Amino acid sequence: MSETDQQAEPIRLGWEEWLGLPNLGLPTLRAKVDTGARTSALHAFDIEAFGSSRAPKVRFGVHPIPGRDDISITCSAPVVDRREVTSSNGEIEMRYVIETMVDVGDGQSWPIEVTLTDRATMASRMLLGRQALRDDVVVQPTERFLRPERKFDVYTTRKIKQVAPRRALRIAVLSREANNYSTKRLVHEGEERGHSVEIIDTTRCYMAINALAPEVHYDGKRLPRYDAVIPRIGASITPYGTAIVRQFETLGTYCLNSSAGISASRDKLHAHQVLAGQKVGMPTTAFAASPKDTSNLIGLVGSAPLIVKLLESTQGKGVVLAETKKAAESVIDAFRGLKANFLVQQFVKEAAGEDIRCFVIAGKVVASMKRTSDGDDFRSNLHRGGSAVATRISPAERRVAVKAAKAFGLGVAGVDLLRSEDGPKVLEVNSSPGLEGIEKASKKNLAGKLFDHIEEQVRPAPSRRKKKPA
Repeated sequence: MSETDQQAEPIRLGWEEWLGLPNLGLPTLRAKVDTGARTSALHAFDIEAFGSSRAPKVRFGVHPIPGRDDISITCSAPVVDRREVTSSNGEIEMRYVIETMVDVGDGQSWPIEVTLTDRATMASRMLLGRQALRDDVVVQPTERFLRPERKFDVYTTRKIKQVAPRRALRIAVLSREANNYSTKRLVHEGEERGHSVEIIDTTRCYMAINALAPEVHYDGKRLPRYDAVIPRIGASITPYGTAIVRQFETLGTYCLNSSAGISASRDKLHAHQVLAGQKVGMPTTAFAASPKDTSNLIGLVGSAPLIVKLLESTQGKGVVLAETKKAAESVIDAFRGLKANFLVQQFVKEAAGEDIRCFVIAGKVVASMKRTSDGDDFRSNLHRGGSAVATRISPAERRVAVKAAKAFGLGVAGVDLLRSEDGPKVLEVNSSPGLEGIEKASKKNLAGKLFDHIEEQVRPAPSRRKKKPA
């Protein structure tokens, strides 16, 4: 047979076939081929539109294996139409229409339009209508499974990750500062990748807490299901903000940083205890509640100069350098008079007003910068007039930064280090690190790297839950 004859060979389909929808992350489906039906239909549940009116998208779940509702794949696709479809029982339903590739095996695939509807009561997860059949397709209504066989085990093993496509995600950024550089960068980068990114003011969220249907509400409406949440919780609302993140965790939403990690990193005393427990190097630190312990407290840290730091301090505020023991006692007495919680810390003189910010994503340092204080100020925070330049870090500094972020279980973290005579010491682990300073210093697209990590975490993979007993 000549090559021309082989190319002219028709594609033969039975009335039931194996096929795949690779663009949706569905490599294996059993479909009914019905030339009496005009429109193709895919079983879908939790169908939810998102995105802008100019480029609408739809997000939905699919149970790819008949009878296995404990296994579901989350899919998304651009909406090409909404139209009325009359089902086989005569009911008229308004359905979303998407376009995707159908793969029938042996290298044969082509684009088709598919409507989304609940086919839970149907034996086949998909119906392939006549509009989806090319001219070279021949349907043999008395035959089944003429195409190469496919296995459902792709959904019950890690193989699905290898074939899963990148899909449009619906992402929430928890932030009270819509015009903040970091927030705007996250929105811009996400939308450039085709995702829908929504800014949610954390303080305007409220929760329905119950065992059966926990929810997050916002401005009088229940928030939709998000693929991922990026928490950027301000220090002043940490308790409430982490409660909202916990609620999303309860819903099964992927949160870039966990509520527990944010809480622990924000409480400086707790944070130092976590770091000490993981044997991460840091300046010697002491804490006491009683005013009788002031001298002993200073003695535990060493001689002056030393640092007195409020537990709730951020961006260098509430951090005082005491040059002498008498000055330290005065600062401590003042803080105690205000009933403020604080700790006393060794001053690393050799750092000379410089620190290193390491930006850690998914257990890797992806950028680093050296921050230098302004004038005689010992604090190098950019918010206090400090300057920053990109810098190379040593293998030891890299290991310490990664270990510190891992100690809190943070997907993204800004780890601040001091270069001391006896190695790197961690000053702080920031669970909402700013992007502006380090992106400009490093000339790297860190928002893009962050989305790379999110996409990897929420690629179409089967979500599993226990099957209900029969």
